[in-house]
Amino acid sequence: MSVVRTRSSVRMVEWYPTPFVTVPGYYFLMPDTSLLEVFPSPTDTPFLVEHINEEFTSVCPKTGHPDFGTVTVRFEPDKTCVELKSLKLYYHSFRGEGIFYEAVTNRICEDLVEVMSPRWLQVVTDWRGRGGIRSRITACYGDVPNSCVDH
Repeated sequence: MSVVRTRSSVRMVEWYPTPFVTVPGYYFLMPDTSLLEVFPSPTDTPFLVEHINEEFTSVCPKTGHPDFGTVTVRFEPDKTCVELKSLKLYYHSFRGEGIFYEAVTNRICEDLVEVMSPRWLQVVTDWRGRGGIRSRITACYGDVPNSCVDH
């Protein structure tokens, strides 16, 4: 994650070549899919992969306060699987990110589909309560089997 600290009240850095989100006084680059690495699937036989990150953090874009959640990714690989250390580093790149829950969930789904091209993929984010409200967001790609859908 790249952070640019400024002393002025300017909220945009026009010269920077990639998009980013701001929290007052800080500029955070959007998470980078180049952090994600893949490896060949060990078999052509269909199988389920489930990765659970219980320590996901991002930042509320309205308040700048931290958001804490659990990210569950389920997918059926086609030709490749995501490498876990690279997935962890990718998740860490959201730590300073001013981004809404719904955008986090869909961004992770889109980025993983882009790098892996799975047969199907599901991302579920469970966010810890704030102000008495807990949130669960689900994003899917492809035909997720009913047996894999959280109810």
